[in-house]
Amino acid sequence: MGHMLNNTLQDVLVRRARMQGKNALWLPGTDHASIATEAKVVAKLKEEGIDKSELTREQFLDHAWEWKEKHGGIILEQLKKLGASCDWDRTRFTMDEALYDSVIDVFIDLYNKGLIYRGVRMVNWDPSALTALSDEEVIHKEVQSKLYYLRYKVEGSEDEWVTIATTRPETILGDTAVCINPNDERYTNLKGKRVIVPLVNRSVPIIEDEYVDMEFGTGCLKITPAHDINDYEIGFKHKLDTIDIFNDNGTLSEKAELYIGEDRFVVRKKIVKDLENAGNLVKIEDYVNKIGYSERTNEVIEPKLSLQWFMKMEEMAKPALDIVMDDTIKFHPAKFKNTYRHWMENVRDWCISRQLWWGQQIPAYYLPNKEIVVAKSKEDAFKLAQEKYDLPDLRIDDIQQDEDVLDTWFSSWLWPISVFDGIRYPDNEDIKYYYPTNDLVTAPEILFFWVARMIMAGQEYRKDIPFKNVYLTGIVRDKQGRKMSKQLGNSPDPIELMNKYGADGVRVGMLLTSPAGNDLPFDEMLCEQGRNFSNKIWNALRLVKGWEVDESIKQPDSSSVSIRWFEAKLNSTIKVIDGLYSDYRISEALMALYKLIWDDFCSWYLEMIKPAYQKPIDKNTLEKTVEFFEKLMKLAHPFMPFITEDIWHHLAERKESESIMVSDMPTAWGFDKKLLETMEIEEQVIIAIRSLRKDKNIPNKEPLELFIRKNNEEEANHTFDSVITKLCNLTGIGYVEEKVPGASSFIVKSTEFFVPLGDTIDKEAEILKLEEELKYTKGFLISVSKKLSNERFVNNAPEKVVEMERKKLADAESRIKVIEEQIKELNA
Repeated sequence: MGHMLNNTLQDVLVRRARMQGKNALWLPGTDHASIATEAKVVAKLKEEGIDKSELTREQFLDHAWEWKEKHGGIILEQLKKLGASCDWDRTRFTMDEALYDSVIDVFIDLYNKGLIYRGVRMVNWDPSALTALSDEEVIHKEVQSKLYYLRYKVEGSEDEWVTIATTRPETILGDTAVCINPNDERYTNLKGKRVIVPLVNRSVPIIEDEYVDMEFGTGCLKITPAHDINDYEIGFKHKLDTIDIFNDNGTLSEKAELYIGEDRFVVRKKIVKDLENAGNLVKIEDYVNKIGYSERTNEVIEPKLSLQWFMKMEEMAKPALDIVMDDTIKFHPAKFKNTYRHWMENVRDWCISRQLWWGQQIPAYYLPNKEIVVAKSKEDAFKLAQEKYDLPDLRIDDIQQDEDVLDTWFSSWLWPISVFDGIRYPDNEDIKYYYPTNDLVTAPEILFFWVARMIMAGQEYRKDIPFKNVYLTGIVRDKQGRKMSKQLGNSPDPIELMNKYGADGVRVGMLLTSPAGNDLPFDEMLCEQGRNFSNKIWNALRLVKGWEVDESIKQPDSSSVSIRWFEAKLNSTIKVIDGLYSDYRISEALMALYKLIWDDFCSWYLEMIKPAYQKPIDKNTLEKTVEFFEKLMKLAHPFMPFITEDIWHHLAERKESESIMVSDMPTAWGFDKKLLETMEIEEQVIIAIRSLRKDKNIPNKEPLELFIRKNNEEEANHTFDSVITKLCNLTGIGYVEEKVPGASSFIVKSTEFFVPLGDTIDKEAEILKLEEELKYTKGFLISVSKKLSNERFVNNAPEKVVEMERKKLADAESRIKVIEEQIKELNA
């Protein structure tokens, strides 16, 4: 569902740009998802009775490519059904030759610049995928844990003990120190002493470091440098031994001395019992803490010392931060600039190696003398080794390429450049024409994974930004507020939704409540609303196409004024929609269009110009109506490509090649604001007369009279008299200076309207109704008065807003005066 939202938004932007006459390109593609894909292929092979370890790298890659060919195109086919108007001939894949080579070229370049290095560091290890992960690939979840209080005997003492608190008792097997804060007066007597690690009876020193939080647990901290990033830093600082007690798959290694080959979580249960039996368990408390999980496999991450490849980030992060903070690249919504800044100011070196086979193999070659050369091929590496080192007996078979592949994001970060082959051929016509691109639509959770890194790559390899705007979508959630995901099984099948509601219905449903950066609480009812909107438009087409034209008929005044009004309404709404697009408020742009089509065009305009039953329509009105309909379909096309294309051809005889997709997007012209304001009032009049008919059970076919009495010095506005007469079935409209006795009445703004009904008025009912209206209007007046008496509001709000509030005040005061007069007369 997240992909559907993301790609619908992209399609809206590109279709609109195309209709504005721009050479609009939306280039599609997929990445190779190294961890997820390899896990799927390994699982598939296991089902077939094949173990990955039994295969050569080449054999495994054959299976991986087979998997990719079968499953890789599914998402693209779904996007086509959704209506994504990509340039499908340009589809790219991160393992395509051009993109693969680009990644290798960049690795070599950055290595030669000193920005890529190899070293032993604490990394996030996924024991299921058997690979290192970057910090950004770890999801931290709050879980219910246990805090185990364990006591260590002070060496050389009979009854002196040190108690520590840990959530991971199994890691005591790798302890190489206990640490206290030098300022903690409770443990002054322990300085310079040693303790015995339980069960393994290892003697370790008590060290001092201000890192220790005196308030947490007991104020004594066990130090396991191989299995905690903070312990690693302390261990490095104090030159402690490092004991790695875990195998890559999360079982205990021989260095643990106990529980060898058993799973870490099985060992946790066993060791607690053994510690209790040995007298080392003091107590256990419930404890809530955050634990890191692998984004791809949902396995609990194991901090692990590992020899990996890293990329230095600090140097590249600063310029990438500056161009976002100064709005050279704009974020929509801008609130995500703070998140971005926090990440970029606290950036750590990027672990770019993965212990997998599916991906771009690291172009590093190891020599017999333990040196490394980085080159594009084994032949190049051999030549480079001969040039750099005195190795007269070196043979090409003596050098071995690194087994690891690069992180998938190491190819994705080059995407805006590599898809145009701008790494290998930086001066080619495509990259010069299309780079920098305009818009990126993505999710906030990959702001650093992908967005920040693409910005860095753009600065490094094009000396330019990769895109101008970043639209950040919200997360699609279910009714319970949970993120929709395959794992939870709470995400509907996109294809089934499209089969049920139509692609246009699903697109509209997804966008109706998805403002940028805010989560979308998805409900299938939204798609039903989208489908109903499609039906409304289709029924409007059937109505218009069903009218017969009589060229001899003169255009009625009601149709003439209706056309003038809708033209003004159309242009005013286009202006609003254009502004919303400029601010990347796509959901609001759709809602403005939705109201224009459903309310203004279908519910008002078509009723205003509709000929009497089985009567023809005049030529001018129909032609103008078709023109309006075409413009509305153009405005709706980015949101609803299928129905608008169909209606576009139904409205006029067009060749199949004349697609609405490449027609001109309507632009706003000047419009009569006064006319729109007048119609807003007349709509209330029409609704009031229809309500009166309903209250009094007067059938629509029975004509009524209407009298209007102005209660201020404004001249009576006759513009829409013919429309009111038609829609309300009036014999006529009269203007009076006095009240019409015995008539039913209502008020719109400060104007009184009278409808003689020829029967006795129920005075008590009328007075009750007017008193209710008076109470409401007085309450409204108080709220507006409070707002206008607030100096901060009057001084800081835009002038137009303040003026509107003053107008509301004046209208309410006039209305109260009229209602009070009416009540007075009825009581007389």
